[in-house]
Parts: sequence; C-alpha cells; structure tokens
Amino acid sequence: MNFLNDKTFHILNTELHLWYISLNETFKYINFFNNILSQDEIIKASKFRFDKDKNCSIITRGALRLLSGMYLNMSPENILFKYGDYGKPDFDIETELKFNVSHSGNMAIIGFVLNKDIGVDIEKIKYDFEVMDIVDNYFSQLEIESLKKLPIQEHNQGFYRCWTRKESFIKAKSQGLSFALDSFSVSLDSDDKAQLLETHWNSDEKESWGLFSFSPDTDYLGAVTVQSTIEQIEYFNFNSYLNKLSNS
Repeated sequence: MNFLNDKTFHILNTELHLWYISLNETFKYINFFNNILSQDEIIKASKFRFDKDKNCSIITRGALRLLSGMYLNMSPENILFKYGDYGKPDFDIETELKFNVSHSGNMAIIGFVLNKDIGVDIEKIKYDFEVMDIVDNYFSQLEIESLKKLPIQEHNQGFYRCWTRKESFIKAKSQGLSFALDSFSVSLDSDDKAQLLETHWNSDEKESWGLFSFSPDTDYLGAVTVQSTIEQIEYFNFNSYLNKLSNS
C-alpha cells in the first residue's frame, strides 16, 4: 500500500471530522494494519480471547494511526500516544489535533478536532432487554421521565440515544466510570437533535459543550461531544478512502 506521503488532511478549528469504519470490510487489510502498530499495541491485541475482538483492536488502532498520519503529515508507525488517568488516549507529541475512538458490533468511529476535548460513542442497537428495568442505574431522573413519555415501541431507540450521548460526554470529560451518570442529563426524544440539558455541578457548564447525534448504518446510533463551538461536521467513509489509497 502506498502511504501517499505528500497527501495530508486539513481540518479547521471550527470543524469536526468523523470517520466511519466497517470492520468486516476492512478485515482484508488487517496484515497492513498489524505492521504499523507499536509492539505494545500488538501485545494488547493478542491478549483478547476472541478473534473478533483481536481483529477489532488491530483495525481500529491501525486506522487511527493511518488517519492521524495524514492529518499530522507523519508516518503512521512513528506516532506516539499517551493515556490519561482514566485511560483516555491522546497524542504524545506537540500537536493541536485531538481524537477519540469508539466501536460496537461491526462499526467503529474515529473523531478528530483541533484544540478541543472530544468524546465519541457508537452502539449497535439491541432489542433483547426491557429498557425500563435498567434505566434507574444509568439515567438521571429527567432522562427517565423523558423516556417514559416516548411510545413504548421507541424505548430502545430512546435508550441508545441517551446512552451514546452520555457516554460521549463522559469520554470528552476524561472522567471514566467514576463520573456520576445522574449528575447530568441529555435529550433523548430525537435522533437528529441532541442537547446537553443540565450539569448539576455547574449549571452553566452545559453551555460549553456541543453534542451531536449520528447514525452510520442501520441499527447503529452514535454521538459526539466537543468542547466549544463547532460550525461544521464532515463525515467520511474510511473503507472508501482505504480502497482508493490501496489502488494508488
């Protein structure tokens, strides 16, 4: 595969770039991805019990390296990463570029911004559980009341709208599972309009974040939270890009 070292991606300070990855479609490139991973990443992937999880780790980490290299104008294998107190990855180099990664089922998402905290989450929607039996453990009172107002046939959709938005916010805040899930609320009544409704520790903080929802494929919902103003979101299909790159 040709890296096209003279090709770079450009992102503005007011933009958010989201890359969709179909893991099944990308599997044919897994040897290439494995070859650009660090030794630590290879060891981490090898520890997964199931091949599906191992392959997911290799592909998503390889995709992150390849795309980051295009934004940073660096060879993918030379990019260094570090991890926060709660495990959130970041570049271990001087750069304004920020990223976050999520995967579920057969889909992965990578988001890129400049100079902003970012969190992304994607979930494959499941219908084999009773939503109202578990929401008390995960949702705020405002969210539970909003969910109850939805028609029962929309409860699963509403649950995943809420879950992905909350997860993306927690990841953007870099707080991990220590963050109280009922200490903030998000909207869940629409696929298109996402909003951070309340932040109990500081009533004004909700104004400091942008919250967006998306659906990259049937039965998948995702959300991204970004600190500060975003004027434009660009969506990219990583598999289409990869196929073009491999044929160059």
